[in-house]
Amino acid sequence: MSEQAYLVLLALSDQPRHGYGIVQEVLAISAGDVRLAAGTLYGVLDRLLLAGLVAEDREEIVDGRLRRYYLLTPEGGSAASAETARLAALARRGRQVLGRPALGGAG
Repeated sequence: MSEQAYLVLLALSDQPRHGYGIVQEVLAISAGDVRLAAGTLYGVLDRLLLAGLVAEDREEIVDGRLRRYYLLTPEGGSAASAETARLAALARRGRQVLGRPALGGAG
């Protein structure tokens, strides 16, 4: 799963959001490190929709513009949880490897 897809799933974990709301939530979750462009966001959403991990929730018109909301499906919640566990295990292994004494000595 790509970092962007994972962050979009996390952004939808507490409530349905429209595109701009997802972008803002991803920015907050990533502490400003990930800024999704519109093309990237909608490409990710298309893939997540096809996979059944998100679904369209509703549409509304705000200031003359269509606003489409997306929600996390139960499968999407499971996928986000599984990815969180996978990343945590990877980070644990990384800490173990980095904590090992260097082999062969210095220079």
